[in-house]
Amino acid sequence: MEKSVVEFAGLPVGIAVNEGSVFRFIAVKFHVIDLDNQKFESLGDLRRAIVRHLNDARQLAA
Repeated sequence: MEKSVVEFAGLPVGIAVNEGSVFRFIAVKFHVIDLDNQKFESLGDLRRAIVRHLNDARQLAA
């Protein structure tokens, strides 16, 4: 099982576990917990989902 640390703004926010053709995200920070256990086709897709999620959360806080 191959695992990769996923960082955002230089801080680890989770782990991506390679499950063959997809990556399962395991969140380790509360601000990305909504993405926990979701599957992504690539690490790039996962990183884009994190950026979108955090941008959406900032808009709600404004």
